[in-house]
Amino acid sequence: MDGHGEIGLIGENFDPGFIGRMREDGYDESRSGSDNFEVASGDDQDVAADGGPRKKKKYHRHTPRQIQELESFFKECPHPDEKQRMELSRRLGLEGNQIKFWFQNRRTQMKTQLERHENVILREENDKLRAENDLLKQAMTAPVCNSCGGPAVPGEISFEQHQLRIENARLKDELGRICALTNRFLGRPLSSLGSPIPSQGLNSNLELAVGRNDFGGLNNAGATMLMGFDFGDVSMMPFMKPVVNEMQYDKSAFVDLALSAMDELIKMAQIDNPLWINGLDGGMESLNIEEYRRTFSSSIGMKPSSYATEATRATGLVYLHGLALVEALMDSNRWVEMFPCMISRAATIDMVSSGSGGTRDNELLVIDAEFQVLSPLVPVRQVRFIRFCKQHSEGIWAVVDVSIDASQGAANTQMFPNCRRFPSGCLIQDVDNKCSKVTWVEHSKYDESAVHHLLQPVISSGFGFGAHRWLATLQRQCDCMAVLMSQDVPGENNSGITPAGKKSLLKLAQRMTNNFCAGVCASSVREWDKLSVGNVGEDVRVMTRKNINDPGEPHGVVLSASTSVWMPITQERLFDFLRDERMRSEWDILSHGGPIQEMVRVAKGMERGNCVSLLRGTAANANKNSMLILQETWSDACGAFVVYAPVDISSMSAAMNGGDSAYVALLPSGFAILPSMSPSYHGGQSDSNGPSVKPEIDGSTSGGCLLTVGFQILVNNVPTAKLTMESVETVNNLIACTIQKIKASLTVT
Repeated sequence: MDGHGEIGLIGENFDPGFIGRMREDGYDESRSGSDNFEVASGDDQDVAADGGPRKKKKYHRHTPRQIQELESFFKECPHPDEKQRMELSRRLGLEGNQIKFWFQNRRTQMKTQLERHENVILREENDKLRAENDLLKQAMTAPVCNSCGGPAVPGEISFEQHQLRIENARLKDELGRICALTNRFLGRPLSSLGSPIPSQGLNSNLELAVGRNDFGGLNNAGATMLMGFDFGDVSMMPFMKPVVNEMQYDKSAFVDLALSAMDELIKMAQIDNPLWINGLDGGMESLNIEEYRRTFSSSIGMKPSSYATEATRATGLVYLHGLALVEALMDSNRWVEMFPCMISRAATIDMVSSGSGGTRDNELLVIDAEFQVLSPLVPVRQVRFIRFCKQHSEGIWAVVDVSIDASQGAANTQMFPNCRRFPSGCLIQDVDNKCSKVTWVEHSKYDESAVHHLLQPVISSGFGFGAHRWLATLQRQCDCMAVLMSQDVPGENNSGITPAGKKSLLKLAQRMTNNFCAGVCASSVREWDKLSVGNVGEDVRVMTRKNINDPGEPHGVVLSASTSVWMPITQERLFDFLRDERMRSEWDILSHGGPIQEMVRVAKGMERGNCVSLLRGTAANANKNSMLILQETWSDACGAFVVYAPVDISSMSAAMNGGDSAYVALLPSGFAILPSMSPSYHGGQSDSNGPSVKPEIDGSTSGGCLLTVGFQILVNNVPTAKLTMESVETVNNLIACTIQKIKASLTVT
């Protein structure tokens, strides 16, 4: 068989499990390309039963259709299993062994061609070095004076020349050190000479086919073009580019850490990986702790022995092109917008590498972020980490995060924060122009003692900070963008609203949601003063702050109170009840006991529950309330959300007609729902270093959920006024009364 130029076709249909399978078959070892031909169907020989001379078996030549079918299947799956081989045998009319031998020969042929290709590169490099060596020998036999051009007298070296030679030696040492870092960055050895290796010597498809650097190949361009490096000019190296920042980092250590983290992420994302244990009845996977320790003997980072392990993995389709998703992940502001309710704050504090070729490839950032779960019983996770982006081939990207030590970050970082982020991130593979396949991995060590016992099963199961929640949020946000860009949305009720009014409504809802999350989670986005009041339950968080200058909320003293309770009903039933306008009078004091009508609805997803609405009282109770209610609701596999705020009719009308929405005052209240299990649950897996790793649960069938209730109210419109005990008791009673009304309406205890 000739190659037909098919070696590079593996890269077009990359699957993370492909690399693992190649390792299992040993194709990254240095073996002869003919190792697998000893059982080749075309070379079999029969031996006569009487011990006579062997008789050659006739070659079996496949038909062009059979070869075409085999090549096409090889592009998709170079290592077919027994079931796939039997299907091909039936379809092509070949024996099972013929199918097996053809695939074995094809893989061996690829390896042989690669070895020949590398030998050509080595020979060219050797010839180049030999020619340079000959030139140096010739120059040494006939030295020439630099001043006059005549023969130089041996031993006559000026002081300036001596200093220049010393400086030249120092520069060579520095260049060698930088090239060593570059070699690690590229994942393969490169020459440190001034002239770069020819670009045709590096073929991304060839390298991807054998998994040379353990996580795919390089770009189609040569190594120097890929990284933006010019080995003759050290200043061209992006990761050595100086960044103006008050903090000093060991950036070479960050490069090493980023490469190790990327390698670990790729291995953990592989399909059929022994690092993961399948859940019961199709439940979520759990990390095999012992296998993880064997695979990564020198685990990245440290953690106190009491910290718990949280590790999850999820795979799904996202209706967003891979490059667009990479751009959002590498921009901290867009990253926060992409994951509302999960990230309270994020900022890029340093850029170690600016990427190459005008893309995000090989970009390395230092990021500060706060992750949150919508419950006052779970502390915000403050994490400083590096984020590294790598393009492995056309349409295939990977983005990995890993925490950095306190000694590498700001001086005020605790030695052991409440969470340490081990290699986590996602692999992104384009499926078509509108869709990409995302494999998300989350791995953290966290202080479980800081989490309330009611929420501990939720966090350890991965519904709080796990991969399934990240992926579900990403899918919901991408669906939202697709719906908002669509001209005709089923079920949407705009009621004559202009495009500017629709944009203003969505902008208001986003600000309302962010303020609600800040009030529930007590993140650093808002400066809250926590209160300890004797007559308020220990599970209720009460905070206060004064608003003087912000036009986006009423001026005065603002009081926030929130708590989380167990509800023995499903997430779906509770969500449908809370978003139903007809049932709102059962629990909402803003309804004044009367029904509520929906004036405007802007869909943010194909499901009716994912929307932003503008509500008002009916004619019967409209004269009791001159306010409208702005509300946002959504639901996905990992939770649900209902948040609302009263808005003044006049200011809302101005904003909907093109006015500045920043002057619409909002004080949000609402509910967050998390899938959970009974508080009596104490199951789960454990490692030797800490408590439970992950219980085998499925939030959609657990029969229970956690309801977080949060209220923000204006207790005094004078910012200098003092908070009274009556105000605290009022908001505490409001929470308790609302929860009791919801339970009574749903007939639960």
